[in-house]
Amino acid sequence: MKNNIVMDRIMTKDDIVKPIPKPLLTFEQAFYNYPEILVELKKAKFEKPTHLQRQAWPILLSGEDMICIAQAGSGKTLAFLLPAFIHIDGQTITKEERRGPTILIVAPTRELVIQINKEVIKYQYRGITSCCVYGGVDRKKEVAALQEGVDIVIATPGRMNDLMNSGELYIENITYLILDEADRMLDMGFEPQIRRVLYGIRPTR
Repeated sequence: MKNNIVMDRIMTKDDIVKPIPKPLLTFEQAFYNYPEILVELKKAKFEKPTHLQRQAWPILLSGEDMICIAQAGSGKTLAFLLPAFIHIDGQTITKEERRGPTILIVAPTRELVIQINKEVIKYQYRGITSCCVYGGVDRKKEVAALQEGVDIVIATPGRMNDLMNSGELYIENITYLILDEADRMLDMGFEPQIRRVLYGIRPTR
């Protein structure tokens, strides 16, 4: 335990426990191969990663799953977004060739969905596109954005389920999934929608 961060593995394969990647200290250590990301971080006037980001980036950039429990202001949104950008950029099939988004972010409220999308837009990286889908608004614009093709979809569970049922949100090619405030979504009764997504996206996520 350091800086009030506790790390542990909750699942192992064949009782083999891999060591947890060591935390980093600087943005350069995480993104030395991605100078455009470093430029965006400099534009945002960030001086150093948060304690959470220092530990999260080595794990996510190595392709492992991660559960994070952290208070507001810990930098968790940026912690999952920057590896997501790199994941999109590393796809061998172009956006024009593949069907549906590569990244799906599910959050419990439209306020949080909008907030996450603002962060995506803030850090421009290689033409990556995104759209929000949430209830209470005209779905025609959402459907039009999905049909045009986006890299990242940020959705509330109800509207996501609605668009999946109508065939307008295709999730089979999603290889990077983020459940933001997953505990809150479970408390709100969205477990069936979350399970459907987990079973519907690529097994190699």
